[in-house]
Amino acid sequence: MPTVTDELKRLYEEDFYAWTRAQARALRQLARSRPNVPVDWKHLVEEVEDLGRSELHTVRSLLETIIEHLLKLTFSPAVDPRRGWRSTVLRARHDLQRRLTPTLRRRLTRELPRLYADARAVAALALEEYGEHEAAARLPERCLWSLAEILDADFWPEPIDAPRTG
Repeated sequence: MPTVTDELKRLYEEDFYAWTRAQARALRQLARSRPNVPVDWKHLVEEVEDLGRSELHTVRSLLETIIEHLLKLTFSPAVDPRRGWRSTVLRARHDLQRRLTPTLRRRLTRELPRLYADARAVAALALEEYGEHEAAARLPERCLWSLAEILDADFWPEPIDAPRTG
């Protein structure tokens, strides 16, 4: 039967974000018991929580980057930047897969509509800056893909219009 220490070690290795949340709760509980030790409980708890928030911020950012570039691949008629967009998606997918835990996956699934909206805004701005106003205007309000598709290394959306040079 696994011990509490075994369970915490497993959680740390398999779901760092969940581990930071559990440890912050445990530290708050310990601080309330007022142990007679010189520990800066308030800042210690904040630092542990910040570790988890940092990981959450990183996976959100990576997902937004992937969505932004998938949108460009789908809606931009340009040919030249496509290789760079694909490379960006591939790198971000690899980094995200290394960081993604079950807890973070559930969180991203819940937040996908908001994260999509943010990525869509960035993609629209980038397309408009390159004179692709029609492509920017065609970006859908709702995400076209599931989180599983977005993360799938073999998934590449088909362009809506055939890409063209120039």
